[in-house]
Amino acid sequence: MSEKFWTHLSLQEMDTQQWESLCDGCGKCCLHKLEDEDSGELCFTSVACEFLDLDACRCSVYQERLKHVPDCVSLRPENLSEFAYLPSTCAYRLIYEGQGLPDWHPLVSGDPYSVHAAHVSVRGKAISEAEVDEEDLDLYIIDNL
Repeated sequence: MSEKFWTHLSLQEMDTQQWESLCDGCGKCCLHKLEDEDSGELCFTSVACEFLDLDACRCSVYQERLKHVPDCVSLRPENLSEFAYLPSTCAYRLIYEGQGLPDWHPLVSGDPYSVHAAHVSVRGKAISEAEVDEEDLDLYIIDNL
């Protein structure tokens, strides 16, 4: 993989390996989100999909996730502009918006655990949806990610 490919390739120009390597492993996209009916504001909760490995912050069924969770979103270059729900720290969103990657991103740091060391991941901050009644999701709204 070319060094710092994200600085000179658009999301549409990246190959599959480059695209997949943009994921920093924070797990934030696997958190349940609620939309305020009045304002349209999107609120993150601390409740994660049951398939998120809460320690590794990676999907435990990634290759088959759409079979298990049909409404799981599959990020692709052609539909990224639709995903305003992505957290502000997400590499896909940052690159789409013309920004660089933060120092803690594994592609920059060279360390796959730097996202956890920087306390940017959901490790230690999220619980599985298996432990929460769906009607109670609003009790788990969090202010910052």
